[in-house]
Amino acid sequence: MGGPCEALFHGVGGDEALRLGTLAAGEAWRIERKYSRYRDDSVVAALHRGRGRELALDEETTRLLEFARECHALSEGRFDITCGVLREAWHFDGSSRLPDPGQVRSLLPRIGFDKLQWNPPRLLVPEGMEIDLGGLGKEYAVDRACERLAGECHVPFLVNFGGDLRARGTPPRGAWQVGIERPGQELEAALLLDLERGALATSGDARRFLLKDGVRYGHILDPRTGWPVVGAPRSVTVAASSCIEAGVLSTLAMLQGPDAADFLAAHGARHWILD
Repeated sequence: MGGPCEALFHGVGGDEALRLGTLAAGEAWRIERKYSRYRDDSVVAALHRGRGRELALDEETTRLLEFARECHALSEGRFDITCGVLREAWHFDGSSRLPDPGQVRSLLPRIGFDKLQWNPPRLLVPEGMEIDLGGLGKEYAVDRACERLAGECHVPFLVNFGGDLRARGTPPRGAWQVGIERPGQELEAALLLDLERGALATSGDARRFLLKDGVRYGHILDPRTGWPVVGAPRSVTVAASSCIEAGVLSTLAMLQGPDAADFLAAHGARHWILD
């Protein structure tokens, strides 16, 4: 999930907190097993083994693919779950090692949601292409964990997976306080937000980047060019009713580069931008 995960509960004892936390963790592990590109028993792995053949997807995966298609259209191709092949060229380890431009160009023909044969619930992944749901998975896991807890928990709670979070209910002494990390200053909060309900998600380049000749290359890539987005903010945080909505809007804003704030304003999204 990209970082420490926690579930916070107000007004329950230790045994009940452990029971509820186990439910939240179980949902996270279920989604990890189902959609991780690092496992050979996931849905993603099955799609890759079946390249060139049309495969039927279950209802949950169909909904995620339809959502990804909508994000691709909304972003005019900037959000694309087929761009994972760019990992063959880019390694955001904080070094100065940029890929060869020719290598990046050679990967572009293998990218493009519109190259998939998607006839819900049936999908054919062409040879050489990949599916990567990493841009949706963590936020989706937060929402699913919250929905799982909602049927079991009658006290205020907050689920936080790697900095993307969602709350239900307000503790008696006030809202949940959420720190937004200052870019480049680990564990130092630039903002402190009060969250009563709903979700927050943050996209940024604090931990995954390259630095070459004074130029910082963040890990969010434009699939149309294969290169990092130019002029993007260091950090974008968005509030929404669900974590997956907040996460997609924050990522789409980063993909807009210097137009991030205008994009979020046009969509009526409450947001915080740090440079």
